Order: sequence, then C-alpha cells, then structure tokens
Amino acid sequence: MDVKNLNLSKILQKNFGFDTYKGEQEEIIKNVLEGKDSFVLMPTGGGKSLTYQLPSLLIEGTAIVISPLIALMKNQVDAMRGYNEDDSVAHFMNSSLNKTQLKQVREDVKNGKTKLLYVAPESLTKEENTEFLKSVKISFYAIDEAHCISEWGHDFRPEYRKIRPIINEIGRAPIIALTATATPKVQHDILKNLDIPDATVFKASFFRPNLYYEVRPKVNPEKQIIKFIKENKGKSGIIYCLSRKKVEELAEVLQVNGIKALAYHAGMDSKTRSSHQDMFLMEEVDVIVATIAFGMGIDKPDVRFVIHYDIPKSLEGYYQETGRAGRDGGEGKCITFYSYKDIQKLEKFMQGKPVAEQEIGKQLLLETIAYAETSVCRPKVLLNYFGEKLEEDCGNCDNCLNPKMKFEGKDYMLKLLKAVKELDEQYKSDHIANILAGNATSAIKSFKHDKSELFGSGSEKDVKFWESVARHALINYLLEKDIDQYGILKLTEKGKKFIKKPYSIEITEAHRYEETEETEEDAPLKQGSGSGAGDEILFKMLKGLRKDMAKKLGVPPYVIFQDPSLEDMATRYPVTLEELVSIQGVGQGKAEKYGKEFIKLIAEYVEEFNIDRPQDLVVKSVVKKSGVKVYIIQNIDRKVNLEDIAKVKGLTMSELLTEIEAIINAGTKLNIDYYIDQTIDEENIEEIYDYFSESETDSVDDALAELGEDNFTEEEIRLVRIKFMSEMAN
Repeated sequence: MDVKNLNLSKILQKNFGFDTYKGEQEEIIKNVLEGKDSFVLMPTGGGKSLTYQLPSLLIEGTAIVISPLIALMKNQVDAMRGYNEDDSVAHFMNSSLNKTQLKQVREDVKNGKTKLLYVAPESLTKEENTEFLKSVKISFYAIDEAHCISEWGHDFRPEYRKIRPIINEIGRAPIIALTATATPKVQHDILKNLDIPDATVFKASFFRPNLYYEVRPKVNPEKQIIKFIKENKGKSGIIYCLSRKKVEELAEVLQVNGIKALAYHAGMDSKTRSSHQDMFLMEEVDVIVATIAFGMGIDKPDVRFVIHYDIPKSLEGYYQETGRAGRDGGEGKCITFYSYKDIQKLEKFMQGKPVAEQEIGKQLLLETIAYAETSVCRPKVLLNYFGEKLEEDCGNCDNCLNPKMKFEGKDYMLKLLKAVKELDEQYKSDHIANILAGNATSAIKSFKHDKSELFGSGSEKDVKFWESVARHALINYLLEKDIDQYGILKLTEKGKKFIKKPYSIEITEAHRYEETEETEEDAPLKQGSGSGAGDEILFKMLKGLRKDMAKKLGVPPYVIFQDPSLEDMATRYPVTLEELVSIQGVGQGKAEKYGKEFIKLIAEYVEEFNIDRPQDLVVKSVVKKSGVKVYIIQNIDRKVNLEDIAKVKGLTMSELLTEIEAIINAGTKLNIDYYIDQTIDEENIEEIYDYFSESETDSVDDALAELGEDNFTEEEIRLVRIKFMSEMAN
C-alpha cells in the first residue's frame, strides 16, 4: 500500500472523530499498512486498539484479532460499530454465540463486509474455525494481550503458545502483537514464540506522571478503604482482591457503609457480571470490588483510584491493574495494602505446582515484595523492572512525598558486590543477604556457605537490610538479574568498576511493614460498652429524651435504645441516620423507628456547644451469621422444637437461648410462640410479658426477684423476654 499518499489525519477524523494521534500511533499504523510485523508495548490508556482498528478499514480483507476475554471482545466490537453505520464491520467469534449467530458472522466475513473479526485463542484452534478462516482473505493478525504468551508474563495462557502454528495453517499474513506490560524477558518470549524476530518494535514510556503510588500497612484495611472512598465521594474506583470470597465480603461492607459498590468475579454468572460492569461504566455505581478478571480492555477513562486490598502476584499484573486509573490524564490514585502474611498465603498457593512454575512464581513474588518494601521512588522501581530508566524521582508517590532517612551506603554496597563476585555470580539476592547476615537457612547449609568466610560478615545488619542494599544496587545498575536463571545476581560493568573504585552512594531505609503494629490512630474506634459516655451532659439529655419517648409510646425505655447505645451516641455525636446506624445496638430498623428525635437533639447540642465530632466514625460491619445462627433461624422458622435444635448443635438449653438472644439483639425478628405456648402456662406468659412492658430494666435477675423464683424459672423468663424484645424492639 502506498502509505505516503494517504492522509492519515483525515482518515482518523472521518472514522474515529479524533483530530490527532497519540504518541507513536501514526507510526505503528504506517508500519501495519506497509505489511510489516509490529510489536507494540504501550501502557494502558495509550490507545493500542486504534493501531489495528484503523488499518483494518484500509486494507483488503479481514483482520483477525486474537483476544483472551469475551467481555473485552464485546466492548471493542460495540465501540467499532459505534464508529460505523454498518454493524457487520466488526464481529466476534467465541463460545457465547449460538449456531444462527455464528452462521451470520461467517456470511458477513465471507461477503467481505467484516473488517475486524475478534477470536478467542480457544476458538481459533477449533478445526471447523480453522478450516473456515483458510477460505478468508486475511489482511493481518493482531495478537492482543500478547504477554499471555510468556510463562514470565503475569497472565500466562498455554493456548497462546499455539497461535503461531495455527496462523501458519490458516495462512501467513503480517502480525501486530500488543501488550501493556512486558519486561525485557517477556518481550523476547513474545517475539520468539510468534516467530517475528524482525518485527518493528514500538515502546512507549511506562511513566505515567498523573498516577500517585502508595503502599500502606494492612492494618484495618476496610476502615482505611471506607475513609478513603468517603474522602473521594462520587469518584469512580476499582478495588482488587485475590479471592472471590473477599470480593463479596468487601462489597457488602462497602454497601452497608453507604457506598455504591458491586462485586465482580469469574464465579458469578455472565449476566450478573455484565450487568455489574455496565452499571459501573454507566456510573450507576461508584466502586467495583473485583478479582483480576475485571478490567482487561475496559475503556473507562475516569477511574480515579485503584486499590489493591491484597498484594498482587507480580509487578506486571500490578502495573496493568493500576494503569486503569487516570487513563484520561487526570488524577489517578493507586493504593496497595501490604502484609507479609499475604505473601506467605501466595507462596502456599504455589505448592504442588511444577518446579519450574514454582520458581517463576517465587521470583515474580520477590519482585513484588521488593517494590512494596522499598523506600525509593516507586515509579523508578517499576520502570527499572520494565527495562526503562527514570532519571529523576517522580515527586508524586508516598516515598517521594514522605522520604525515609538516607545514609552513606558505600561500605555496605562494596561488601554486597564483593560477596556476589566471590560466589561467582551464581545466587539470588535473598541467598546473598542470608549469608551476609549470618542466617543459616537450609539452602545456606546445603551449599556449605555457613562455613564460608563471608558468612556473618555483615551480621551487624539483618537480612531485610541486605536485601534493601541489593535493591539499591539494581536501581543504580551496579547489579542486574539473570531472569532466565530465576533472578541470579550478575555484576554489571558499572558494578565491577565500583568494586575497583568505590564512591559515595546514598541508601534509603526500607519500610518494615511486618513490624507495623496497630497505632491509636489506626485502631478501630471502640463502641460504647457500658464503660461510661464521653459526654455526660449529652448522655443525661439523651436519657431524658428516651424516657419521654417511652412514656409517649407506652414502652419501657430500654426497648427504644439501651444504655450502651446512648453512651456511644454521647461519645461519637451522630447527626445523620446513616451515622446513627453505626452506633452500638442500633440497626437500620431502630434508627428509622426511633432515631430522628435523637439525631435532632445531638445536632442542636453539637451546634450550640461547638463540639468537634470524631472525624472517622466506626465502620459498620456486616453481621456475620455463623453456621449455628443460620441453622437456629432456619429451624425456628420451621417450628422445630428448641430442645432438638440444641441437641443437634451440641448446645445446652441455656447456650441456645444465649444464641437466640444474640440474634434478637442484632435486629432479627424470631417467633418462638410455638415453643412458648407448649411449655409455659398462658397466665405465666402474660405475667412475665407485662413485667417487661412496665420494667425500667431488662435484667433477668431483677425479674426473678420481682416475680419470685418459686413461681418462675430463669429459662421461662428468658423465653418470654425473647418474645417481648422480638415483638417490641424489632
């Protein structure tokens, strides 16, 4: 194709409505139009899809786009159809299509109407599809998410390894491979596996100056997340968790705390997943809590924050996920919670996998740990990992904005580099660190390095310190990692020169997250527990209001709110129903039924006395009904004898009543009339019920003393009190 005579700017404007190309988009498009192989490494939001969408409209035939996710295909096909009058311009071919739909796709492709055909790698390998595509004029192949080819990539897919043989079978055509994340090792794997060694390589910078990176200790993460979201009200965000269970739990916690959030994971049915994704894109919800299944190819430019509840398995995955923030060039906050316990969990997941896979997984995890614990500029560490050098600190990450203490590291660096040299550049950083610190691990003993003169030569410092020195050596290009040998340290020319002629080098203290303890500031605010109110004057006023209301409604005061609830109110000054719901012993029902007068009184009191309220109310947690409680509720609903329920669960009758009381106090209504009517005389039921209707206290001991231990048992009083509280308080 004669690319020189094409007005690509005009074509861009006509077909996609943009005035100018971003970065190297135009050069990549020219390369594709000239029929050359291309390798495109462009961060999320850089506009990769345009580099194959536009050429497909200009070249004769159909472009085959190999993509790993059905949701991603659908989004891109919809987007392409949005730019074109004819819907047949783009199709996808995957397992979601029925026979009629598949027949229509094939007809449109055969008739030359379809310029872009998205295919899952699994669909590509099916013989019927391969045979069909052999009869099609193919303009070029686009391999999206090409990092899936490499075992060193964060999302390795074995079926991606089969792409090149299938292409050879269908018929050769130019290839464009695209990815948002790839280390030099992964880049090499992609080019080798696709057999495109002479491809023109286009690499955009990985540096995104609008993104703010922060790693926080994982202390009360739910509380920190809720506080952060409320401080960024109305902004869109994604929260990533490693397990489906945590996704659902966290989404529920956010919902009960008044945050518009939904869950998303591969275990949900596709209809629900699509619905939740669409609600997020249409801004009907602010936050999606998801596993890493969410986000690939999601074109939402104004995601303002990405939170990692769990540390990711690799820096590649982490970079791609955080890259979904601020794609429009606006604000993007990337916050990660880190705990060494999470690392130990991830290591356990690797057990039982093939040895080579375990080695790769461990090495990727070590890179993530190094990133989390470093006190160096975070983008600098990330870019170094991807083979790019950032000369200056970013000035916009937690480490740059809150720098840790620096110290002269020349002697430490020299000791580390000499150790690498003396051990013939055959070991990883953790091994070298253990030798210097004098830590006799099983690996150290097996190589007899505990007998070496090097062993313990740096024992004045611990393993974490020496690992930090190794990270500084890598960032300063004194050492490099041989990825093919799972991260073995090698001296660079610069490192060899340093040994001969050492010079001053600054080292920054590393973070010590595993030693972080819960501080007063981090600790959850304690709810009132009978230990006294924070504001005695307000507490007395609230008691007065409760008494007046109880008189007016004809119920005992404790039915409205018990003392611990009033104490909590007098400590935390709730002035909205939402805040009142987070007070001890106040559920949604009670807040709506009795709360308005109380928050009105508190609001007036706060304003009159200019009270500084606690800024961070207690996070309302989801009531976790244990298996026992669920069993009790279900069987009481079925009117099963209480003795039988207790027997099945191995409880005494007293223990069962305690469980039922806890359920009632949490706001769940239970009807045990069927059991009470069988076991207690009607007159006795009425007498106990009347007592609680008039009593100022719900104490069982007081009731026994008043009604007489000779006439009633403790069990009878507790049973009728359960009936009373369920009917009156709930």
